[in-house]
Amino acid sequence: MKIGLFFGSFNPIHIGHLAIANYMAEYTDMEQIWFVVSPHNPFKSKNSLLADYHRLELVNSAIERYPNLRASNIEFGMPQPSFTIDTLTYLKEKNPSHQFCLIIGSDNLKNFTKWKNHELILKNHDLFIYPRPNFKSEDITLKGNIHTVDAPLIEISSSFIRKAVKEKKEVPYFMPEKAYNYMKEMHFYEKL
Repeated sequence: MKIGLFFGSFNPIHIGHLAIANYMAEYTDMEQIWFVVSPHNPFKSKNSLLADYHRLELVNSAIERYPNLRASNIEFGMPQPSFTIDTLTYLKEKNPSHQFCLIIGSDNLKNFTKWKNHELILKNHDLFIYPRPNFKSEDITLKGNIHTVDAPLIEISSSFIRKAVKEKKEVPYFMPEKAYNYMKEMHFYEKL
């Protein structure tokens, strides 16, 4: 099976994440998309992160109706910070018959050469790149199995949602209903 790995903090997951995953599942040859909830991205501060299991629950509640989307907690038991190459190696060892691809935003390409063993990632895995504001696909200079996709450009961010909640704004249409309701019930992000 060809599986797309969509890594992220998902702090919180929002409709932009889901639109990208849905697009990848329907318009590429990937059969499933796994949301890999990262405990700690080496390029981000851990200060504003919800607990791992809360973010995983937000993802699970957001995707429960879509059979080709899955939530993964694979990195919860791995050393932190999480490095993509280590997760890919572990997943391949556990699932040798699957082909794992990466789904990343074009904005991540500017730091891609700083990723641990980025050459091995490019050599052994397909990268599916979706558009992000202020980065054109023709600016990609990396060599490897790179596929730029014409997914919709979505300018919603988790930081926008966290800020809105802290400011007591109602933003129910930026997240799937069940995830939004869970966030509200648990009072997440209200006192960041």
